[in-house]
Amino acid sequence: MNLTPPSFPIFFLSVLAGGAGIAAKLGYLPLAGFAFWLVALGFVLLLFGTLFRGL
Repeated sequence: MNLTPPSFPIFFLSVLAGGAGIAAKLGYLPLAGFAFWLVALGFVLLLFGTLFRGL
């Protein structure tokens, strides 16, 4: 399996989504119901960024 590092925009979006999920879980954002899905979205973005070249 050939893995590539994710591009900067994908990495930035995944960190942003994961950070928003953690902040929502801790109560800093009013998105507590979506906290798990935001963190999951961050991980999925990183997964797609490493699996597919050019993302």
